[in-house]
Amino acid sequence: MGWIRAAKGLDIDGEKLSYKAGDAFKCAVQGRSNQSVVLLDSTGRTYSLPAHSLPSARGQGEPLTGRINPPSGATFAGALMGEDAHLYLLASDAGYGFVAKLEDMQSKNRAGKAVLTLPEGAEVMAPVRVHDAAKDVLVAVSNEGRMLVFPVAELPMLARGKGNKIIGISGTLLRSREEYLLGLVVMAPNATVVVHSGKRYIKLKGSDLDAYRAERGRRGNKLPRGFQKVDRVEIATD
Repeated sequence: MGWIRAAKGLDIDGEKLSYKAGDAFKCAVQGRSNQSVVLLDSTGRTYSLPAHSLPSARGQGEPLTGRINPPSGATFAGALMGEDAHLYLLASDAGYGFVAKLEDMQSKNRAGKAVLTLPEGAEVMAPVRVHDAAKDVLVAVSNEGRMLVFPVAELPMLARGKGNKIIGISGTLLRSREEYLLGLVVMAPNATVVVHSGKRYIKLKGSDLDAYRAERGRRGNKLPRGFQKVDRVEIATD
């Protein structure tokens, strides 16, 4: 519900903290106390807050609206921390996105700055860290169970904008919310991606992903039967 707090240490489990009635864990980000936290809202605007100024996680935090002025009704899609040169993939579920430097998302204004432009009917995706823009691959999955894999290098590096087409999604179907980009993963070429569908999951790596490799902007290919109603995608950690 747009509350924030900070804890010292790297072993903090945000999901196990206490929350106000009706609220729940959204996301966590790690960084140093002398860095700023960059917040991305549902309208595509970003805001910066000094990490050392945030309330302690021993309490329940405080509402972000006490520190920044997002548009009425806006929610928060993600948080980012790191060095100015760190890269992130910013995207909308219309299937458009670009790579941006963290420094280009910093804003000292309470009203933030417009960074990600949203096509009609689109929603903001959570930002994804890009570790090696020259070698990383992007895995995009739609709610229709289509997957597309291509090099991150095929996307532009911008300071703001809509970006380029990641995966082909009909504007008509997007506006009716029948079809949209559901998940994005940026990973090393030799990594394994895990696709979850209900209680089942499938791991894809190497030659398994070849069937889904194509040029940026294509429709992608259907995942195997039983995995076409995707809940989430992630990088395998084992």
